[in-house]
Amino acid sequence: MIMNSSINMKRWLVAYTKPKHEKAVRDQMLKNNFEAYLPLIKAKKKWSDRRKWVDLPLFRSYVFVNIEPANSIYVAKLAGVVRIIRFGTRLAYLQKSDITTIKRMIEGGLNPRNENFFLRGNPVIVEEGPLKGVTGEVVKVKNQKRLLMRIDTLQQSISVNIDQGFLKLIN
Repeated sequence: MIMNSSINMKRWLVAYTKPKHEKAVRDQMLKNNFEAYLPLIKAKKKWSDRRKWVDLPLFRSYVFVNIEPANSIYVAKLAGVVRIIRFGTRLAYLQKSDITTIKRMIEGGLNPRNENFFLRGNPVIVEEGPLKGVTGEVVKVKNQKRLLMRIDTLQQSISVNIDQGFLKLIN
């Protein structure tokens, strides 16, 4: 008997969480043996009496989970999860390459930051460095050249400083 492999295939889904519940949701996912990813970035926070480096989510209120789509109901029932992101009635999927690129940006020390979702810009591919092979757009923010990676599923973007010499225009 031939089974529909797309039904039983794991895909990266996006869970939308209550504010400031991302780490707790990720921990619950891991505890329930789901593969979860919460991209964290270091940021310096200031209180009235001290300053401290803390890990903050790159995408506020979003946690990524790699599961079979049929199991999304179990993720949606976890405490702190508001809903699983959908486009209409269809689940919204993130590409594995998007997850890999986000990990490479963070692990490569490139200090990504969340950006507005842009629709314009020249498409480029990175030819050198830790992001070799990654495609994106070049944007100029405060006189800095940055590589912008759009994540259509979230309608958000992240960017990193990049040497323009590493980039090649895609036609």
